[in-house]
Amino acid sequence: MALDFLAGCVGGAAGVLVGHPFDTVKVRLQVQSVEKPLYRGTYHCFQSIIKHESAFGLYKGIGSPMMGLTFINALVFGVQGNTIRALGKDTPLNQFLAGSAAGAIQCVICCPMELAKTRMQLQGTGEYNLKSKNYKNSLDCLLKIYQKEGLRGINRGMVSTFLRETPSFGFYFLTYDSLTRYLGCEVEDSYIIPKLLLAGGMSGIVSWLSTYPVDVIKSRLQADGVRGVVQYNGILDCVRKSYHEEGWKVFTRGLTSTLLRAFPVNAATFATVTVFLMYMRSEENLRECEAGPAIQQPSSL
Repeated sequence: MALDFLAGCVGGAAGVLVGHPFDTVKVRLQVQSVEKPLYRGTYHCFQSIIKHESAFGLYKGIGSPMMGLTFINALVFGVQGNTIRALGKDTPLNQFLAGSAAGAIQCVICCPMELAKTRMQLQGTGEYNLKSKNYKNSLDCLLKIYQKEGLRGINRGMVSTFLRETPSFGFYFLTYDSLTRYLGCEVEDSYIIPKLLLAGGMSGIVSWLSTYPVDVIKSRLQADGVRGVVQYNGILDCVRKSYHEEGWKVFTRGLTSTLLRAFPVNAATFATVTVFLMYMRSEENLRECEAGPAIQQPSSL
């Protein structure tokens, strides 16, 4: 359990550093006004943020995921590994169930973290030098939301986060396990790192594709009211109004930047976690792994 925790922290940090710029672009595209859009697409959004807000604009809100990754990855890899062991058999169905359990439980931390991240990412949109800041950092953002709206405000978007994370993590771990088995990721394989990167990257893509429309709704709900106007009364109201105003394409807004982010982020995360566990386990446990035909999911190494 301790190694699952440490591996998750290291892998999560690697993933956040690689993928946060893409996440900033995704959020900006998801919540921009359809009447007066600031960005024409993924590349234009990247270009505009760097031009008007500097390269550091791409890393707005990174404090929130960095603060939360320790707890989130501890929960994800700890719960997933222990659930697999509790279920007894390492089957595809159990991989999905264990991943889903991990995704559901970590929502308690993930939702407030992403709320702060979203608010920070939207702060000073289009400004190179911010004239005024509503929030100094992610922690200040959460404190101010709590002071104004209480626990309900801190947990805004919790249901949509749960609906996104639960099946998403199920597909995440299922895909990774299936691909590592298919690719034959044996411990002494000289090509193990490229194989792990491929398996991790594809797992991220499948995971996002499985629940992306729900992520759009979550982002809109968490960004609602930032500019002083509250538009949505809940998930169904957000779905109805978004579809009515912008059509079905609204539910794929920001998908390109998300998929561009998903591959390197999850390739870095899973490869880092797996390699970390490979070298941190005792030689006895490593020999037990070598006796098997392929590397299992990171938390069962």
